[in-house]
Amino acid sequence: MSDAIRPQPGILDIAPYVAGKATATGAQNAVKLSSNENPFGPSDRAKEAYLRAVHELHRYPSTDHAALRTAIAEVHRLDASRVICGVGSDEILQLLAQAYAGPRDEVVFTEHGFLMYRILAHAVGATPIEVKERERVTDVDAILAATGPRTRLVFIANPNNPTGTMISPAEVERLAEKLPKQAILVLDGAYAEYVEGFDAGLALIEVRENVVMTRTFSKIYGLGGLRIGWGYGPKEIIDVLNRIRQPFNLSPGQMDAAEAAVRDQDHVAKCRVENARMRGWLANALAEHGVPSDVSSANFILARFASVEEAEACDAFLQQRGLIVRRVDGYNLPHCLRITVGDESSCRRVAHAVAQFKGAR
Repeated sequence: MSDAIRPQPGILDIAPYVAGKATATGAQNAVKLSSNENPFGPSDRAKEAYLRAVHELHRYPSTDHAALRTAIAEVHRLDASRVICGVGSDEILQLLAQAYAGPRDEVVFTEHGFLMYRILAHAVGATPIEVKERERVTDVDAILAATGPRTRLVFIANPNNPTGTMISPAEVERLAEKLPKQAILVLDGAYAEYVEGFDAGLALIEVRENVVMTRTFSKIYGLGGLRIGWGYGPKEIIDVLNRIRQPFNLSPGQMDAAEAAVRDQDHVAKCRVENARMRGWLANALAEHGVPSDVSSANFILARFASVEEAEACDAFLQQRGLIVRRVDGYNLPHCLRITVGDESSCRRVAHAVAQFKGAR
């Protein structure tokens, strides 16, 4: 390749995102607990809507996502004109970086934050700024200390991935209030539905001009394979994002399934309750065998081991038994394993296997 043909600054600094493993070599009846997927899948209403869409495959989708935006707005009591839909919440995050950050700008996120934040900063030529957390919890004071005149975006996930920890609405509000005037606070709410009564920052967005929230249908709604997300924010920001969004970014099947899913809140509530039950059970079961975790508000727990070597050994032990969990070295947590909360059978298998592993050492 000619030296004259070069990508934009920052792109070659990107370490490609690595997803959780989906298979365990040589294992039968493998259980995938590496990608925070809902073990119960989507609601029947969502599946039926997706199947009906097969009859319209020859039609271009709507470009304004009106029906889906209306459904989201009605369920969450929002202004539909300020809802934007995308290919997973990742696309909304990407649009924000593309529209509001670039060379000589800074993008701030925490040391155990979602890997895509760093990737998006590099992709637009901005400088990624990683901020320390306090015992795996977002530290608002540390974030504020790291911001300045070059800060354009601040990403936080609440609950956070992969730690599962949260900060209070009051702390989020304090962060938004004290950010530099040119900075946008982006609240990544991928796991918000797992927290009973949590609005993920929607009320804050209604009274501020510098806060945007993203959400996804990939987690509690069980539609990870369809890649659907949405965002909500000030009208001026959403207008900017829509100007650079691909016009046909979502298919009819995606939109129909998502609309049916968001309107089926009984399914969401059932999944939330079952997740909380098994999350607590699994965390307690592992703690009894010397594997602690922070209180998680998501659909996974972050199991902490005494050393990197012990975490690696446990991961290998679990894989041999067909249990696929997530190594989180890339999140600066090499001594931890992130374990998705599966159904009761899966959780019991994991707890039993970890007990065997600890007993054999």
